[in-house]
Amino acid sequence: MDDQDVAPFDDDMIGRRIAHARKLRGLTQRELAEKVPCSKSLISQVEGGHKPASPSFIGAVARVLHVEVTELTGQPYRGRTASTDRIHAAIPQIREALVYRDIAPSLDVPPRSLSDLRKETERAGRLRQEARYVELGTLLPALIKELTVHAHTTEGDRRAAVFGLLASAYSAADSMAYKLGYLDLFHIAVERMAWAAGQTDDPLLPAVADIRRSMAFMATGAYGGGLDLLARTKRRLAGELSDRTDVLSVVGTVHLRAAILASCGNHAGLAWDHMGEAREVADRLRRDTTDYGLLFGPSNTTIHEVAVAVELGDADEAIRRGADLELPPTLPAERTSHHFIDLSRAWLWERKWDKALQCVLKAEMIAAQRTRYHPMARQTVARLLDLQRRVPAPLRGIARRMGFAA
Repeated sequence: MDDQDVAPFDDDMIGRRIAHARKLRGLTQRELAEKVPCSKSLISQVEGGHKPASPSFIGAVARVLHVEVTELTGQPYRGRTASTDRIHAAIPQIREALVYRDIAPSLDVPPRSLSDLRKETERAGRLRQEARYVELGTLLPALIKELTVHAHTTEGDRRAAVFGLLASAYSAADSMAYKLGYLDLFHIAVERMAWAAGQTDDPLLPAVADIRRSMAFMATGAYGGGLDLLARTKRRLAGELSDRTDVLSVVGTVHLRAAILASCGNHAGLAWDHMGEAREVADRLRRDTTDYGLLFGPSNTTIHEVAVAVELGDADEAIRRGADLELPPTLPAERTSHHFIDLSRAWLWERKWDKALQCVLKAEMIAAQRTRYHPMARQTVARLLDLQRRVPAPLRGIARRMGFAA
């Protein structure tokens, strides 16, 4: 395939952006393939829009070409109207709120009480799990600023509690920033979260901060570094091991995150080893938990088994584990929608276009904001548009809602 051979909808295709970045670096497809490393055929197929790019592939290419991952994914995906762009409206205010740490922000009115802010922090956690980013963005700037003021004015035993709330608020901010593709903001928020966690008297919160920090390694394609971080975290948790629910949730989540990092690095054996350990912890819990805003238990472990198979490029295994999976309705929308996005990718690789579309539509129904701004969901829709001569109405509808230009 020649460099100029590109698919329709190329402005929305990750492959087109990879081709552009590669040419700016003066590399041929073969030279890029040797550096990744992968086959030239894979580079050619991805650039031509004939094969979806996996997150691990995007991360590897970004590192070789010395560009941000978001430069290749096209994030953040901005809307063309005030209505379609409102999910991004709060980003400047969140960015400003995160500037304050050793300096207390000046507020027009006194901050709300810690009791009220605790309730607001819990609400932020729920909105995060429900992937309702417009509402989450509306409340985060004031919440972070007010908690920062309390952190500067509260003394004694209550000060640690303030930092615990601040860590949760920072975590919600880093999650939103990551999902929308503001990786610079994500890095700031996750470092703020780690700082706040260190000011508390909770021995588990620094480990939760490490779990959040591991996403920074994921975002930059530095999968080995992320695995090293989590291995250190696991060693530190060794003294905390017990049958307490919160301890098991944190330990289990460490293994889930390590499994994804290992699969992105194409270390299949290590990935499945971590999944095996996560399954053992989940079996001890026997129920799904949300301690520290982490979702851990049998359901999310199964979701991650599907995700690991997808990241390893094993569509058959992903479908075997996930096609007939029935997830509990109580599971947070963010997690359930992500499962169907992963499954849509597996069906796409198997050339089951209808099933791929059904899954991405189901993901959108469960968590519209999460799905419409997810690079892999958008890539699936773009690929389905390219594959079908007569675009069915449901596909045309979700493409329009994602802001694709035909």
